[in-house]
Amino acid sequence: MIDRPADISETINRLKKAYPKSHIALNFTDPLQLLTAVILSAQTTDVAINSLTPALFAKYKTAEDYATADVEELEALIKKSGFYHQKAKSLIGMGNTLIDKFGGKVPQTMEELVQIPGAARKSANIVLWNAFGKIEGIAVDTHVARLSKRLGYTQQEDPVKIEKDLMKIVPYDEWGRVAHLLQDHGRAVCTARKPNCAVCFLNDICPSAFKV
Repeated sequence: MIDRPADISETINRLKKAYPKSHIALNFTDPLQLLTAVILSAQTTDVAINSLTPALFAKYKTAEDYATADVEELEALIKKSGFYHQKAKSLIGMGNTLIDKFGGKVPQTMEELVQIPGAARKSANIVLWNAFGKIEGIAVDTHVARLSKRLGYTQQEDPVKIEKDLMKIVPYDEWGRVAHLLQDHGRAVCTARKPNCAVCFLNDICPSAFKV
């Protein structure tokens, strides 16, 4: 049994080999679509969001479209995302904030993005890296949080604190990609309910292997 965190460089190298095409699971073609999809993805799956965004994106193409949206029409399009009343409110607020503060465009800094309703640090990190190729932190979702704890990189529960722990050990040029790598592994092998340690290619360095 291993009593130390998994070597971070070795972990990343193995994840890269296993998931060479690792990328964001949400479908989008521009920064506004990505920001919208990320806001909708809270507490639901990317698959569910991808199933509803084609119709949504066909109707709402600009910040103005969201700012002036009819609430009931918007809610009907995003109902499958769950918590759709609040999410519709956030999307309308997003549109208004983009118009009022950022000229109708999605901003490109953490400080600005977190001012948008429904967009906290995780959302901002996702948009910055995947829409603009910019790195200010590491996006911590449920998969990243779970694997970070199992691999021994953090004992925190709060996503912001987990992010800080990861930023101390993950090389800066890997901050953007490491979230997608951990997400892929979390979906394929190190699942929430029953991690498949027996076939995991990290089981010889992971402190949690075979404890579950």
